[in-house]
Amino acid sequence: MEAFKAVLEAVDGIVWGPIMIVLLVGTGIYLTIRLKLIQVSSFGHAIKVIKGDYDHESESKDGEISHFQALSAALSATIGTGNIAGVATAIAIGGPGALFWMWVTAFFGMATKYSSCLLGLKYREIDENGEVTGGPMLYLEKGLGQKWLGILFAVFAVIASFGIGNMVQANSVAEPVAATFGLPKWLTGLVMGVLVWLVIVGGIKRIGKVASRIVPFMSVAYVLAAFIVLAVNFSAIPSAFALIFTHAFTPTSASGGFAGAVVLLTMRYGVARGVFSNEAGLGSAPMAHAAAKTDEPVREGLVAMIGPFIDTIIICTMTGLAIVTSGAWDSGLTGAELTSEAFNLALPGVGRYLIAVAIVFFAFSTTVSWSYYGDRCVMYLSGEKQLVRAYRWLYALMIPVGAILKLEIVWTFSDIANGLMALPNIIGLIGLSGTVIALTKTYVDKLKIPVA
Repeated sequence: MEAFKAVLEAVDGIVWGPIMIVLLVGTGIYLTIRLKLIQVSSFGHAIKVIKGDYDHESESKDGEISHFQALSAALSATIGTGNIAGVATAIAIGGPGALFWMWVTAFFGMATKYSSCLLGLKYREIDENGEVTGGPMLYLEKGLGQKWLGILFAVFAVIASFGIGNMVQANSVAEPVAATFGLPKWLTGLVMGVLVWLVIVGGIKRIGKVASRIVPFMSVAYVLAAFIVLAVNFSAIPSAFALIFTHAFTPTSASGGFAGAVVLLTMRYGVARGVFSNEAGLGSAPMAHAAAKTDEPVREGLVAMIGPFIDTIIICTMTGLAIVTSGAWDSGLTGAELTSEAFNLALPGVGRYLIAVAIVFFAFSTTVSWSYYGDRCVMYLSGEKQLVRAYRWLYALMIPVGAILKLEIVWTFSDIANGLMALPNIIGLIGLSGTVIALTKTYVDKLKIPVA
């Protein structure tokens, strides 16, 4: 097992090396410049679209779910254990400065997600039953004319669905539930597997309905709990920000249980966990947004753009500040255990229960939505609905397996799958950036709004 772990870590180091960091952040910067800071100029308009202010202007109602349900489904996939355990892992290994690089990834990732979800809706396919398939595999094939890249993406996405969307979530639930409530990990995994299957068997319509109810509740509840923690640690907030900005550009010295980190390590974990959290650049969210009931690609791209803001700039920031202000960041703990310790220091006897419950909700919603990403890719690769049904069964069965594996192995596996998924998607985003710009300009000229 140790040898296998060493091999995985070596591969992870290559996949998530400087090249991947430059590609992901660089693509976001490139698109941000070409779209003239769309994440700032069109933020207000995006909120109006989510509210439904422009629904009456849609010429078609093709699709399966509303704008809000599409955003909720995509957010339920991104607001997961990455917001609790992922942020903690980034800070535990890379130091407080990792949170800064998560912010950078999220800001530029808003332009990346806008572009990818715009393309996802433009090139989607709708079968005779009204069932939608969309995402990078289709815009790589139909838009870029590179079917082999579409196949490559779909294969990596199916693999990633069992990592980022399945085993990581189950593992991160089983650990705190076992520690807090004393339930066996296999039992937690079994219960979670059954509940997930009951939702995913209904497809994106059921997933969208469940997500639109769970996501707002769990997000607001978690942010409120984090606000209470920050209120308790209020005096430490200025020094926390000082640590974050200082160590984003300078090495973090060893202290307490913290081994120290060079800037490249801080950047690597900040970017990797930022992408793991908001999935900007991976190409997963376009599969959910492609199912929206609209024929306007730009409008759905704007809705999707809000995702990284909510996920990383709001929720991950609350987690990161709670960890740093508590002083637990250099305790030697990592993952959900570190976040639990930070909350428990501020709210003794209560904090660890809050995190345990939050993880259950976050992980469940993520697992549900990622099953859809995997089954759309299986559908693209095979064209057989029977194989999609078989995938759903296998997906549910793998949840108890993930619950009993070691956290380090699961995280490393997920990092590798994420990176491999991102590569063909980045090629598609750069190659089709002209299409994104043209569609955006047409939309702006039609509505005369400050989008670009």
